[in-house]
Amino acid sequence: MRHRLLVPGAAALSLLLAIPASAADFTPGAPGVGDTYYPESGNGGYDVSHYDLRLKYQPKTDLLEGTATLLAKTTQDLSRFNLDFGLKVSEIRINGKKASFARSGKHELEVTPAAPLEKGKQISVVVRYAGKPSELKIDGYSAWARTPDGGVVAQEPDAAVWWFPSNDHPTDKATYDISVAVPDGTQALSNGVLASQSSKLGWTRYNWRSDKPQATYLTTLAVGKFDLTTDKTANGLPVINAISKDLGANEGSAKASIERTTEITEWLESVFGAYPFNAVGGYVPNVPAGYALETQTRPFYGKKAFDRGTNVSVVVHELAHQWYGDSVSLKDWKDIWINEGFAAYSQWLWSEKEGEGTAQELADYVYAQHPSDDPFWKVKPGNPGAENQFDDAVYDRGALALQALRNKVGDKVFFGLLKSWPTENRYGNASVTDFVKFAEKKSGKQLAGFFDTWLFQPSKPALGAAKQALGAHQAPVAEPKSWKQIAATHEVHGH
Repeated sequence: MRHRLLVPGAAALSLLLAIPASAADFTPGAPGVGDTYYPESGNGGYDVSHYDLRLKYQPKTDLLEGTATLLAKTTQDLSRFNLDFGLKVSEIRINGKKASFARSGKHELEVTPAAPLEKGKQISVVVRYAGKPSELKIDGYSAWARTPDGGVVAQEPDAAVWWFPSNDHPTDKATYDISVAVPDGTQALSNGVLASQSSKLGWTRYNWRSDKPQATYLTTLAVGKFDLTTDKTANGLPVINAISKDLGANEGSAKASIERTTEITEWLESVFGAYPFNAVGGYVPNVPAGYALETQTRPFYGKKAFDRGTNVSVVVHELAHQWYGDSVSLKDWKDIWINEGFAAYSQWLWSEKEGEGTAQELADYVYAQHPSDDPFWKVKPGNPGAENQFDDAVYDRGALALQALRNKVGDKVFFGLLKSWPTENRYGNASVTDFVKFAEKKSGKQLAGFFDTWLFQPSKPALGAAKQALGAHQAPVAEPKSWKQIAATHEVHGH
């Protein structure tokens, strides 16, 4: 007996092919990206391309009201996904349709769309929320600081959770439009350029735009009363600096320091190549913090950073991060040397330029200051551990490794590396391993063992190993003139 083979027509075949995956094929996005130090940071299943934040902030009450629109692309078939956020949410819509949501963990917002989301689709996520950021405590801590005339958020490695919903990890960078309404007479500062400003019914709205990829922790907001100055670099780059009107005795030294931003940026371009963003500057709000942070295009400086007077070295450090840390960001928080080793070394190069001690003299001094049994050598800059992420050794030993590299490959290759790395990896993410491979390719040398000695061994490189890289001084090494100011910035690095 013969069976007739039934072949469906084209229309029927197209219907068969259009059948979506079954519900079982859609799974929740991961609640974290699997970072070595901070496994709960970030989320899986989607990639954000743009944040549009429309905010209103009342300094008197610390009430922040917001509507955040996230434009993203799904990277898997999603039944639900997480956002990192802590304030109270009233509504979430996905592609215009209401979604359900629930809380979990310390800062997880689980969002379930009305219908599952297919992989590779563009989506919009709108979150309406309100709350008092300074009252939100995670592990007993808030990254939002109130000031006498407003509030400020600038922290590392986490800050976004306190004021906007996000995929909170440096591997998911996005562009930003940040619009903030504040009472007339008060200003709102954020990243990038001020696209527009308007006043209505007692409120002034500031619209800031950061148009190059930016990590969530590098996104900042400061509300208060500031003295603003504007300038342009030789290449026409807008420079926006802001100093709180009530810094007291630190006002003069703070201004004298960050008003050198234009000069320092132009010099850094000669070292690292073209500046990667649409604006530069810095701000000093009236918060008692002593730390500084490389918030993208507009570094934050706590007023205590200027307790001892002007501190140009810390401005050099934070501006160097615009290339190393902001434009080329780490892949995992264990790769912190990609950020801090280079920013610290930029201070050594500035010292060399200013005639206050060469990078070699600083390297010799640092090496001599720490005997072999000093805990300093137990910290591995290439993977220091979460508890030592901002240890002095990450900065000093991290910079020491770069001076050793400079001596090993020669100035021509070394300074070529300093420019080509942020140029060829612009707006991306990288690991310490990536840099080692990059340095090997550019230098034509096998450097894995060298970097292992300087970045990953919990011991002081033996004098024999150090001779080629550092000056083999037996006698006491004189302290370079710049060292006290460089060392004074160490306490500024505890975020």
